[in-house]
Amino acid sequence: MNVYETYDMGELINGNPYVGRGIVIGKSEDGKNAVIAYFIMGRSENSRNRVFVENGDEVIIHPFDASKVEDPSLIIYSPIKVFENKTIVTNGDQTDTIYDFVKDGKSFEEALDTREFEPDGPNWTPRISGMLTFKGNDFTYKMSILKSADLEGSACNRYTFSYNALNGVGNFIHTYVTDGNPIPTFMGEPERVKIPNDIDEFKDTIWSNLNENNKISIYVRYINLENGKIENRMINKNRKD
Repeated sequence: MNVYETYDMGELINGNPYVGRGIVIGKSEDGKNAVIAYFIMGRSENSRNRVFVENGDEVIIHPFDASKVEDPSLIIYSPIKVFENKTIVTNGDQTDTIYDFVKDGKSFEEALDTREFEPDGPNWTPRISGMLTFKGNDFTYKMSILKSADLEGSACNRYTFSYNALNGVGNFIHTYVTDGNPIPTFMGEPERVKIPNDIDEFKDTIWSNLNENNKISIYVRYINLENGKIENRMINKNRKD
C-alpha cells in the first residue's frame, strides 16, 4: 500500500454494513476550504432514534421520538462546537470536555486524558474526536481515538494524530471496522481520503455509499479559509420538520 495514496470515500465505505460513526477532516482540493464531515449509523432502535439539529455554529443530536429513548447519555450530545479559532467534532459528550479544557487554555490531549471509551460492553465503542485550529488563512488539525485495551474493557489506550492541512486531502476515522458481535473497533491510522471542492459532491459521496439500513444522519461543513464563511449540509434519515 502507498502510504501517500488518497482514497475515494465512497469506495472505502461502500458495501460495509457498519462503520459506526465517522469523522472526516481535511482541506478542499483548491485549498480554499477547511472541511468537516460527521455521520452516525445505528443498529438498535435506541441508536437509530436520532436526528441532527443545528444551533448556530453548534450541531446537537436530539431524539427523533423522545418516548423511545433508552439511554440518553450515549445518543444525545453535541458533535460539533466552536470556541474562538477552534472547531471541535466528536462522537460523544467528550465534545464538551474538549471545549471546556481549551476554553481554560489547556490542550486537546489533556482533555481526552480524562475520558475513555464508551461503557457499552462488550463492544466498548471507541470515542473518536477531532479539532481544527485556524491561524491566518490556514489550519492544522488533530484526531484521536480512545479504545479499550482488551475484550474486558479493563484499560483505555489513547491515540492522537496531528496533521498539517494539505490540498485535496482529508483523514477519516470511524468507530468500527465492520459489523460483528462484538463489533470490531477501528484499527491503525486515520485513512487518507480525497476532499473535493464541492460540498454537495462530498456529502452525496458519503451518504449514498453508507449502508441504507444503518445510516442515520450526516453533517458536512465547509469553512472558507479567507473570509471564514461557513457552508453546511445536513441529512437526517428521520425527518424532524
